[in-house]
Amino acid sequence: MIERYTLPEMGNLWTDFYKFKTWLQVEIAACEAQAELGYIPADAVEEIKAKANFEPKRILEIEAEVRHDVIAFLTNVNEYVGEAGRYIHLGLTSSDVLDTALALQLVASLDVISQRLEDLIEAIRQKAREHKHTVMIGRSHGIHAEPITFGFKLAGWLAEVLRHQERLKILRQTIAVGKISGAVGTYANIEPRVEAIACEKLGLKADTASTQVISRDRHADYVQQLALLAASIERFAVEIRNLQKTDVLEVEEFFAKGQKGSSAMPHKRNPIRSERLTGMARLVRSHAGATLENVALWHERDISHSSVERVVLPDACILTHFMLVETTDLVKNLLVYPENMARNLNCYGGVVFSQRVLLTLVEKGMNREEAYAIVQQSAHTAWNKPEGNFHHLISQDPRVTQKLSPAEIEQCFDPKHHLQHLETVYQRLDI
Repeated sequence: MIERYTLPEMGNLWTDFYKFKTWLQVEIAACEAQAELGYIPADAVEEIKAKANFEPKRILEIEAEVRHDVIAFLTNVNEYVGEAGRYIHLGLTSSDVLDTALALQLVASLDVISQRLEDLIEAIRQKAREHKHTVMIGRSHGIHAEPITFGFKLAGWLAEVLRHQERLKILRQTIAVGKISGAVGTYANIEPRVEAIACEKLGLKADTASTQVISRDRHADYVQQLALLAASIERFAVEIRNLQKTDVLEVEEFFAKGQKGSSAMPHKRNPIRSERLTGMARLVRSHAGATLENVALWHERDISHSSVERVVLPDACILTHFMLVETTDLVKNLLVYPENMARNLNCYGGVVFSQRVLLTLVEKGMNREEAYAIVQQSAHTAWNKPEGNFHHLISQDPRVTQKLSPAEIEQCFDPKHHLQHLETVYQRLDI
């Protein structure tokens, strides 16, 4: 039965079947460790490994009566194993199995998430390479500021997801921890060497000092890191939504043939995927708060964390995985409109080049306060007027033309000046 299943994608990692499979892996690893140390017969372990099996439906039937999930599981396994089953769970407590198996689930989930993150990294890197010199306006406070390129914007995204990649590597070490130390973690009924051997077999490290459970700061860290990753995805999604506004329209989500944007308005092309990502990020962040609440348990252990984790851990992992897949596809197929970027950049006669005019006047000997006042006057005269033209006003201002030649004024409006150090950022990120 077990052998028919291969390592699944994210959703199946959180099924009852996969959970029970990891429980059985822990139980068998503990039996193998005890056999290696001479505590139980080696032939009994071989019999356990040959016969051990489970049926999720049967486990739930037993649990309905005994009201204890691990006892129900062990009862079902022993229905397959028989006499040798008396060596299963010898000296263990329920949380030895639950927490160690949960670590296996979390590690497997993190490996899938890390792979999907790698896909997103490559998609952003490729799009940044493609639009390295696609000039657009940079904005601060939502207001036009100075020229950048769309590739430069994406370089910022890339730097952010690369930081997440490093965080997840550290997180894997933090969460890949098992615990087989008995009822209150004192090894009273189980040899510490059993824990060390069993954890090594499972690809985990033994927890440094557990009580009856592995401390929940590790799990809170796990979900907080996923929440931080989701927050970055939301940042990208919100940017796409803003850039897709009709009066901006510099980028747009891919709109498939036959897709409909509105039941009422046929013209609509809405950023529905970016909006979906924004909503999902809110959910993942809420789960981070719940795991922080789980850190404080009574004395050596209570089970107030358990009911929370049954919801938030699979949900956070599945949501983050889906968000990464969605964002990767969104970036790969993003529609980019350089003509609209150029139009927006040059509205009001290139008013966004005001700092270049200011600094050039200062370089020519004008007092900075005087230069600022002159440039601001022309900029505000041109601002928000259909006929406003900052370039024309500056070119006609005698206070400016006394200092700058027509060629020097033109140079102030050349966006290439703002891109001269673009290569430095690209080299840092190996784009």
